[in-house]
Amino acid sequence: MLEAIADACRRSGRDPGEVSLVAVSKTVAAQRLEAAVAAGLTLLGENRVQEAQAKAPLLPGASWHLIGPLQSNKARRAVELFDVIESVDSVDLARRLDRLAGEGVRAGGGVGAAGRLGVYLQVNVDRDESKSGFLPEALEAELRTLADLGSLRLLGLMTIGRLVGPAEEARPTFARLRELSERLCGRVGGFGTGLSMGMSGDYPVAVEEGATVVRVGRALFGVRPEGAVGR
Repeated sequence: MLEAIADACRRSGRDPGEVSLVAVSKTVAAQRLEAAVAAGLTLLGENRVQEAQAKAPLLPGASWHLIGPLQSNKARRAVELFDVIESVDSVDLARRLDRLAGEGVRAGGGVGAAGRLGVYLQVNVDRDESKSGFLPEALEAELRTLADLGSLRLLGLMTIGRLVGPAEEARPTFARLRELSERLCGRVGGFGTGLSMGMSGDYPVAVEEGATVVRVGRALFGVRPEGAVGR
């Protein structure tokens, strides 16, 4: 897995150290995750707050990313549990997270510059009606508002790619997110250049297009049980 990431970096003239691997641990038992963390897979990604809540106390060496949708009634617990929330898909959700982080909900836990909560802004670059996220033009219009939320650290952008056949078919999605990031960076202070994109079936292509975070589950832990969400 790490060698495949390194190969993709070499093809695109990048340093492999620029890319982080988030091991998507949803539906994976804590006992298996203990071995993964011991082997160095310390960034874990969960889709659901409840599942992370059950596992986190058993895995003290791990850092946690929320990669699935976040309901507003679970925002407080998410701020307590997760080091990074990758699925901020609206101004309302961002404001709620900012308020909770500012109230000190994260005191004693988590990571982040000056105690701020790290987030990625989820973008629906494919304009897929089945997916959540800011439309690109809406994000451009709201960027100043988001940047002014002082308890959040805007790490960059995230997208969920289309389900495609050959991985190469996902390249336009990743290129669009990278191009959007390039347009936005520099417009406001403190807006990060991170790009969370690419999953088990297409992460090498995502790395070639500039991904700084790839979210990989099936390729690490095997096929999910029937009905499980994600890749």
